[in-house]
Amino acid sequence: MQQMLKQAQKMQQQIAAAQAELAEAELTGTAGGGLVTATVSGSGELKAIKIDPKAVDPDDVETLEDLVVAAVHNAAEAARELTERKMGPVTGGMGGLGLPGF
Repeated sequence: MQQMLKQAQKMQQQIAAAQAELAEAELTGTAGGGLVTATVSGSGELKAIKIDPKAVDPDDVETLEDLVVAAVHNAAEAARELTERKMGPVTGGMGGLGLPGF
């Protein structure tokens, strides 16, 4: 019983360390060959959007909107993949541990 408790405590420490590392991570996603870049935290929080002036066409706002959505999606996917890499070995495939979006 004592051994199981120690293993559980060790697992909690590993999870906390992985979550802290994820919270500090910043990942980017791009679209339009780099015309739009989105930056998210490891937990998936949108931190920044950068738009190259070449992407701005007042007569075609819809394309820019699509590029922004694609860049955010790509950044969120990178965050999800990082979460799987960091948390998977610790949780042994128990799922996303209630992290939003994962």
